Amino acid sequence: MLDILAAAASAEAPPAWVQFLPLIGMGLIFWFLIIRPQMKRQKEHQAKVAGIKKGDQVVTAGGLVGKVVKVDDDYADIDLGGGTRVKAVKATIGDVIPPAGAKPAND
Repeated sequence: MLDILAAAASAEAPPAWVQFLPLIGMGLIFWFLIIRPQMKRQKEHQAKVAGIKKGDQVVTAGGLVGKVVKVDDDYADIDLGGGTRVKAVKATIGDVIPPAGAKPAND
């Protein structure tokens, strides 16, 4: 009788690799929904910051809006208006504002 119960229990148990499928599935979901899009946004931001040139209007991470006066390898001098100039680390520049006359192609 004991042999029949042991044989039935071992026949019903799934293989060990099947127990890891939910963990692998959750890892794939995190990769495609969270990690991959964040890496893409980070690459776009790095390309945008690397392409900053004199005359661009930018927004810093602190919310300051100004015009780029001088660009170095790591820093950008930004004119905030009224004779106020600040030196900002290029990595802290949040966005480059397009010129006022330029409209998106889909409008």
